[in-house]
Amino acid sequence: MIQFLLNQELRSEHALDPNLTVLNYLREHVGKSGTKEGCASGDCGACTVVVGELQTDDDGREHIRYRSLNSCLTFVSSLHGKQLISVEDLKHKGELHSVQKAMVECHGSQCGFCTPGFVMSLFALQKNSDAPDHAKAHEALAGNLCRCTGYRPILAAAEQSCCGKQPDQFDAREAETIARLKAIAPTDIGELNSGDKRCLVPLTVADLADLYDAYPQARLLAGGTDLALEVTQFHRTLPVMIYVGNVAEMKRIETFDDRIEIGAATALSDCYEALNAEYPDFGELLHRFASLQIRNQGTLGGNIGNASPIGDSPPLLIALGAQVVLCKGETRRTLNLDDYFIDYKVTARQESEFIEKIIVPRASAEQLFRAYKVSKRLDDDISAVCAAFNLRVENGVITDARMAFGGMAAIPKRAAHCEAALIGAPFNNAVVERACAALAEDFTPLSDFRASKEYRLLSAQNLLRKYFIELQTPHIETRVTAYV
Repeated sequence: MIQFLLNQELRSEHALDPNLTVLNYLREHVGKSGTKEGCASGDCGACTVVVGELQTDDDGREHIRYRSLNSCLTFVSSLHGKQLISVEDLKHKGELHSVQKAMVECHGSQCGFCTPGFVMSLFALQKNSDAPDHAKAHEALAGNLCRCTGYRPILAAAEQSCCGKQPDQFDAREAETIARLKAIAPTDIGELNSGDKRCLVPLTVADLADLYDAYPQARLLAGGTDLALEVTQFHRTLPVMIYVGNVAEMKRIETFDDRIEIGAATALSDCYEALNAEYPDFGELLHRFASLQIRNQGTLGGNIGNASPIGDSPPLLIALGAQVVLCKGETRRTLNLDDYFIDYKVTARQESEFIEKIIVPRASAEQLFRAYKVSKRLDDDISAVCAAFNLRVENGVITDARMAFGGMAAIPKRAAHCEAALIGAPFNNAVVERACAALAEDFTPLSDFRASKEYRLLSAQNLLRKYFIELQTPHIETRVTAYV
């Protein structure tokens, strides 16, 4: 059984199909049809809902953290122990919520199909920011698309509803909601079971290891932003899933003198602060990774584990010399990330083995790290090429080089010939040109609808040139640039 709050209503479910998304649960099982399906792939934001989770600050204060999510990519099992808020829950005692009023008064809606999603993104923005600036509003709304009006009135609604906000019914009931969430906090393995399909929800790494050993054919579910597409886009059935999002040990971020350890189930939005503090280019790329809704549920471990050749984080992590800790039963092994990827969708992970955490070396003054993403649009788009460069230069000579690319091969991959052309050479234009030529030996990229093979190779070479120029003339630096 799983339990969660539907606004303030306690829901206890045990016989639901584990492949059921929150979107279809709302529309088909509880009759809340305000949440819309626009794309079923997490691209449009029409299905945005907000999930509240109980959190405890360092000072011991308990509060509810609200996050916007794409309900079309969220399986119901991930709601265990949380609060689900849909657009119907905002109206209170016959009065529209302030974000709804702002959308009306600022004329932010035309046909209205996308409006519930915008409203829920604005609601989350209001809850998480006292006075958001223009950039924060853009970030909160970047995952919501409107097909029939401009975004200026919607941004005006963001300003009106979030600046000088007034307490609402959720604030008034916070203590009550906290008490109810504590009362349903999971204490044992949860499960959804429809007879032929099941999803198990462990609470500890040990329980996860035992379950995965018992069900090696199970699919691990973290954020689900990739896995859910098998259900929503390819109409496949997932007979057994194990949801790792309630394993607290795998959601920790710990900083040591020489490294940062990030639990594999940590949401990308939670990784931002730690990674941005060490590597600003990593932080910049996370802003462009996808929409805020996707970053709120997609995980760093999932982005590595799905072994996509166009995942944005692996090239950066490889260039930084990151490692993964793999767990199987009581056995753990640590593997360099560039040894984890073997071939297209093939990794070094063994049966019943899972990524427990990622180890990222801390930055040093000698490192010259930059990252760049080439995509057709700035926000919420997949890379055609993702490049990460990490050099050490001493007395004008390159002593170490780690160059990694996504979108250039069947796996995220280092550029061995390019690195060899750099190491031991002076850091000058002639050497960089020699390294650019060497990239043609490292990669034979494919052509697809995102880019031709010629474009990819030329872009990779130009990004290396860009890296060199920016380091020589930092005043013209433009990080993580999009190319159209």
